[in-house]
Amino acid sequence: MSDLQVTAGGAAAQAVEQHVGDLVAEKFASRLFAQDATLWGPDAESEAAKRLSWVGLGESSRPLVEQIENLRKSLNDKGVDHVVLCGMGGSSLAPEVICATAGVPITVLDSSQPDMVRASLEDRLEQTVVVVSSKSGSTVETDSQRRAYIDAFTKAGIDPTERIVVVTDPGSPLDEQSRKDGFTVINADPNVGGRYSALTAFGLVPSGLAGTDVAALLDEASAAVQVLAADDASNPGLQLGAALGGTSPLRDKIVLIDAGTSAVGFGDWAEQLIAESTGKLGKGLLPVVVGATPPSPQTADELYVNLVADSGSAAAEGDSVSVAGSLGGSFLLWEVAVAAAGRLIGINPFDQPDVESAKQAARDLLDAGTGSDDAPAFVDGSIEVRAAGDFLGSAGTVGEALAALFAQVPQDGYLTVMAYLDRIAERSLADLRVPIARSLGRPVTFGWGPRFLHSTGQYHKGGPANGVYLQITTAPREDLAVPGRDFTFGDFVAAQAAGDAKVLADKGRPVLRLHLADTEEALSALTQALRAATSGAK
Repeated sequence: MSDLQVTAGGAAAQAVEQHVGDLVAEKFASRLFAQDATLWGPDAESEAAKRLSWVGLGESSRPLVEQIENLRKSLNDKGVDHVVLCGMGGSSLAPEVICATAGVPITVLDSSQPDMVRASLEDRLEQTVVVVSSKSGSTVETDSQRRAYIDAFTKAGIDPTERIVVVTDPGSPLDEQSRKDGFTVINADPNVGGRYSALTAFGLVPSGLAGTDVAALLDEASAAVQVLAADDASNPGLQLGAALGGTSPLRDKIVLIDAGTSAVGFGDWAEQLIAESTGKLGKGLLPVVVGATPPSPQTADELYVNLVADSGSAAAEGDSVSVAGSLGGSFLLWEVAVAAAGRLIGINPFDQPDVESAKQAARDLLDAGTGSDDAPAFVDGSIEVRAAGDFLGSAGTVGEALAALFAQVPQDGYLTVMAYLDRIAERSLADLRVPIARSLGRPVTFGWGPRFLHSTGQYHKGGPANGVYLQITTAPREDLAVPGRDFTFGDFVAAQAAGDAKVLADKGRPVLRLHLADTEEALSALTQALRAATSGAK
């Protein structure tokens, strides 16, 4: 029996009342679970036709359970019990939530930042098994991480083929080369997109090797199918989908609040699902992950989504919706809801047309070589200041540049902080989101680069043109070579940041770029400047 529950209030309740009946009449739920690719219109049909197998993963992923357990036992018998996951976006976010919720340790390496990569390589290598996850098999970040671990294992006298497990689609370049080289390869269902892959091999293999009960997750998902596939007004997937995509006018800032949910970090997973699925054609829903408490009063374009622990606490007040359920069921619930919201908004929830543009810009900059970046507009201490868009005016300090950027946030807009730093060592930087949001009175999101490029990066470029962007980069404490490549991790992450800024600038988005030439000194100065720029916050 499924424990999923959705409770809507205010504008969300009105949206449920207005749209769920139509979705039921159109048999949206049963057609979705029958993998009907016509649900999102003719333009989306070809893509949707190869992206809908996620509806049956509760059963189709069952054969993985024994395979994962046997591999885990074999590794543990050899003293190998530290799991590192090298993956980006959909390949890393679900395992991070699954393991955190279960209280099981896992190291998620979803960065090109040299200091973060090095710290991972130096952590318990003798006990480490690395899961290399890439759907396409050509993700440059993941390939670079894979090369670094092969090199580290080899230098330590450890056979890399005994310590690296590859998860990828069948027939991908990574699949073919890894099998040829003797690595263990586990194929994922190719008819599932990355952000819908929580219950495929991408979500289950690293989580299971780390020690979570992946069979229980599949049980929870299977129990949810009966209610989520029903053409009935009580279907929680249709209710949540209507609340997300059917408010009028559209509350397109989806504020994800941890209101006691047992699913640790679930908002980060939902962020990618929502942003990358809906942010395109100038439309979309911007997920804003705020933790336990929104930093400022609810605005007219915000919908609060309370992630609660159980159905007994699933109350909704104001323009909000509360969502409860087991983790396995919740993965499926949100996937159904976003698919339904996509239909209501009028977009294809399965493509990501603007993700490739930033990747190509980064490749172009790598080809151009180091030193190809634009000269700074000015330097303030150890911080180099660059800007895309004519908004700096006479600014000559970091504080003045920040104030000039904040003034660009439109009445219906948002600000995003994009930090290309070590997200473990510099995690406190994310706390600055709160005073900025209080000062602006507008939604503020925070993303670690390059992680967010595979998530909210799609929304930044393809969604409504009302975003303003603060990019923070830093010189690594020590660069790190990418074995077999003619660029370093430092070169690569710098190209990713500059490439993303270029694409945003080409689309007319204001971008303030702050490069910290000396990390510790500049971080202190930046923190002070941000506090000064937001000193009017209540």
